[in-house]
Order: sequence, then structure tokens, then C-alpha cells
Amino acid sequence: MNQYLLSLHTPREPSHAPSMSAEEMEGFMGRINALEADMRAHDAFVFTGGLQGPDASRTVRAAHADVVVTDGPFAESKEYLAGFYVIEADDMDDALGWAAKVVEAIGAPIEVRPFFDTRS
Repeated sequence: MNQYLLSLHTPREPSHAPSMSAEEMEGFMGRINALEADMRAHDAFVFTGGLQGPDASRTVRAAHADVVVTDGPFAESKEYLAGFYVIEADDMDDALGWAAKVVEAIGAPIEVRPFFDTRS
């Protein structure tokens, strides 16, 4: 099995993200929990994580013999990485199937990217 990153990118401005009522949030979390249970049942689930916004990030760079830390993300963009799944899948088609399920659960686009296979 190969590992894939399923990443969720979201608009940087919070005004683009609609707020959810308690009832909507309950339904959303129910869909996420069902999805993750399905992934575990099919031995696809490896790891998931939700990330704080880009204002919480720091970038570390080499500057000659020093290391420099700056506030904020490495890349300035209109969207940022908000969360991800690492899954195991037979191939890209299988990973895309899981990504489609994530899209159904959260209602947002998902980028699918394979990890390099370093086991050989």
C-alpha cells in the first residue's frame, strides 16, 4: 500500500468561511466521525490533523551561518492548509475514492498527493 496526503485548503479570510449553527456543526462532526470510522474499517486511516490559521505559523530559514525565524507562513497566498489526512491506498484511484468521500463529508475541495515510497 502507498501513502497519500489528502489536504484541505481554505480561504485565508474568515469572512469566506460560513459559520455553522450548533446543529450544523453536530451534523458536520457526525459525517467526519463516520468517514474516519470507514477509513479505519478499511485500513486506510493513518493520521489526521487540523491546523491553526497561518497567523500561528513561523518560518525558519537558513541565513548564511545563522537561522532566522519569522512570523507567518512560508508562502503568502489567498488560501492556506487547514487540515489533512494521511491515508494508505492501493493506488491513486483508490486515494481519489477516499478524497471523494472527504469532499462529501466536508463540502470543500481536497488535494491528493502521493508520498515518495522510500521502503525499497
